Amino acid sequence: MKRLFSGLIGIALSLGLTPGALAAYPDKPIVYVVPYAPGGTNDSIARVIAEHLAAELGQSVVVENKPGAGGTLGAAYVAHAKADGYTLLNASVGNLAIAPQLIPAKFDPFADFTPLANIGESRSVIAVNPKLPVTSLSELVAYAKANPGKLTYGSSGVGTPGHISLEYLKLLAGIDLVHVPYKGSAPALSDVISGHVDLISDPLANAAVKSGHLRGLAYFGAPDATDLPGVPSLLDTYPQWNFSGAFLAVAPRGTPDAVVTRLRAAFDKVLASAPVIAQLQAMGVSPQRLPPEETSRLIRKTHDVSAEIIEKANLKAQAQ
Repeated sequence: MKRLFSGLIGIALSLGLTPGALAAYPDKPIVYVVPYAPGGTNDSIARVIAEHLAAELGQSVVVENKPGAGGTLGAAYVAHAKADGYTLLNASVGNLAIAPQLIPAKFDPFADFTPLANIGESRSVIAVNPKLPVTSLSELVAYAKANPGKLTYGSSGVGTPGHISLEYLKLLAGIDLVHVPYKGSAPALSDVISGHVDLISDPLANAAVKSGHLRGLAYFGAPDATDLPGVPSLLDTYPQWNFSGAFLAVAPRGTPDAVVTRLRAAFDKVLASAPVIAQLQAMGVSPQRLPPEETSRLIRKTHDVSAEIIEKANLKAQAQ
């Protein structure tokens, strides 16, 4: 009997299972880390997914916010967590592919994580406070050129898609805007609505434009915006635009294969469900399920595109 048990253990280990993973997974709550402040798009997505993932796995999934440093603090926390499937990251291409190029990060975005699911591409809206005397993207560009360095834009942090997208716009339009980084989309959006900052580029701006709190000038990251009448695609003005944000779920590298397989199947079911799709679309996220290999390629592509923008915009990495 001992020989049989030892043989089974050997087979399990050869399949990437550790003795702890031999027990039914999951047998305790899972922590789903959001690397930004509460109330932002990443946070909202994580809470929708956590609710449905818990039902699929039959175990609690607890959302835990760990904001700071463009999302790299939360990502580092997960990268160095025990690789047992109980600490996961609701990531964005920002904190994996972009921010580490500008902020000292204690992880390797390509070596320290295992992709679980590509959640979807985010539709960002470039939106302004209605008091700003512009009603179109061309008027914003003209106003910025007439008032160089006077317009400010908020983002969820250094190295986030909201930061890089408006640096990209600055390059294409030849304008000067001043960046005001926050620890998440929600506080940045709040300051744009209150008039402390002039504009923003963020998925969270979708709802603010619909409610009339902000004026939408252009969108990107989605094929259409029929729910935002009068807001044109950024491609109409800049057909060379090739940047967008995306959200994904990852686990620490080294998570047992059987656990990864279980999680990937669970995420796939959750992201295929009609209620989740509807909720994500309402946030400006276009659900896009991809194989793990393509998710990894997406991270690499975003890294390379943003690296070119960072170089041309002469953005400097923060000191170690």
